[in-house]
Amino acid sequence: MSAAKKSASKVILAYSGGLDTSCIVPWLVENYGCEVICFCANLGQEEELSGLEAKALASGASKLYIEDLREEFITEYIYPTLKAGAVYEREYLLGTSFARPLIAKRMVEIAELEGADAVSHGATGKGNDQVRFELTVMALNPRLKIIAPWREWHIRSREDALKYAAQHNVPVTATIKSIYSRDRNLWHLSHEGGILEDPWQEPEEPMHQLSVSPEAAPDQAEYVEIYFDQGIPKRVNGEALGPVDLVAKLNEIGARHGIGRIDLVENRLVGMKSHGVYETPGGTILYKAHEALEQLCLDKETLHYKQSIALKYADLVYNGQWFTTVREALDAFVNVTQQHVTGTARLKLYKGNLMLVGRKSPNSLYREDYATFGEEDVYNQGDAEGFIKLFGLPMKVAALLDIEGTGRSKYRSPDYSAFKRD
Repeated sequence: MSAAKKSASKVILAYSGGLDTSCIVPWLVENYGCEVICFCANLGQEEELSGLEAKALASGASKLYIEDLREEFITEYIYPTLKAGAVYEREYLLGTSFARPLIAKRMVEIAELEGADAVSHGATGKGNDQVRFELTVMALNPRLKIIAPWREWHIRSREDALKYAAQHNVPVTATIKSIYSRDRNLWHLSHEGGILEDPWQEPEEPMHQLSVSPEAAPDQAEYVEIYFDQGIPKRVNGEALGPVDLVAKLNEIGARHGIGRIDLVENRLVGMKSHGVYETPGGTILYKAHEALEQLCLDKETLHYKQSIALKYADLVYNGQWFTTVREALDAFVNVTQQHVTGTARLKLYKGNLMLVGRKSPNSLYREDYATFGEEDVYNQGDAEGFIKLFGLPMKVAALLDIEGTGRSKYRSPDYSAFKRD
């Protein structure tokens, strides 16, 4: 690699304090001759953040930013995706996917604040996160250089990283490395690697860290009621809660009943399949409750069209295309659909099962008096005859043409009676 390509004066590094990002700090200084400023976003990953500044400075960084972005994460990324009903490949609630654009956005903001000319991340060259980080930087400030050490350096194993850390006096806490690769935030916990590399293998119970197994869940069912205002959850069991407390509360409730576990072989953006297990207890409850209110409050055409754009929305989020015009346009559509999605959904949790058992809304389009077969002015059963004739007219015309040409409709079973032997 040329010296020109390896030049940078000040780099903002997405930093966790783990082995990889701890090694990246001196590697950037050594290979780019730059000042390194670390940035750690608190998204509810439950990792120990105390002592992180001293560790970053000891590794060679000049400064560390630690910022609590949990509320922004929920209100500006999770809730829009929830309102859209976006689910990737039928099951994945996108917990890692929409965290990366937020982290990268704040990196860009800090880079501009600090006068940095580059940003760096610790995503590997095989996964989706490298795309999510870098597309965000390209969308927000394409003048920033992007440095991805995993695509450049010769470190290929934990042993290589430990050796490099020792050579550069990087403080590394000696821990037993999990066989699983995990990502955690307030929304979910993901697991990859280990025995999951064989999709035939059942995930081992000790792997799960958020939720209890259905077998170990309480023998008594629990009911939870969630109130939404224009598609946004506001209360749990009648208690008004802010975004962070609300998601945390539902995580607690769902986790103790084994809710929100999925096992998925998904199509990565970079072209390969991967096998992962996700734990999303609170998110699973919120999606189910939100869908329940949409059943009441959205008319047929709006609901059906919204289902189609949910697939596109999920792809955009998964692929790291958060900061795009099409995502903003889809948000505009979704927000119109949510104007009347206000009300309460009641769910029953029991040993891994999440059952919808009630929903109500002041904007409900379901009217018992209209749905019955009694006498009223809204629905006249006699009108059905004309409607059916018009609705079925294309089918009728096609059948008439078949009969005119062949003597029978193409859907009519052949008559084999004439071919019976005596």
